[in-house]
Amino acid sequence: MAWLLVIVAGLLETGFAVCLKLSHGFTRLWPTVAFCIFALGSFGLLTLALRKLDVGPAYAVWTGIGAAGTAIYGMIFLGDLVSTLKIVSISLVIIGVVGLQLSGSAH
Repeated sequence: MAWLLVIVAGLLETGFAVCLKLSHGFTRLWPTVAFCIFALGSFGLLTLALRKLDVGPAYAVWTGIGAAGTAIYGMIFLGDLVSTLKIVSISLVIIGVVGLQLSGSAH
């Protein structure tokens, strides 16, 4: 269950990163509000998960999901550059996230 919280928190991290971009420096109301909601949710779920998980693997999985998710979202919806190297790199991040998730131990 704790790993599920980390995964959802990582997806929410993707949401707050995208909303941060869309807020244009917190000058647009609704993306700013969404950023706050996603950020609070993400940090809140990560905090709950860290009660049971080692901090290193959990944090790495959280940031990996957020980084990969944000990069993928940017390429699909925001017109970010798509390249073979970028796709390979994101794939390596995802492989690393899976490996760290499998290596994590619950207390």
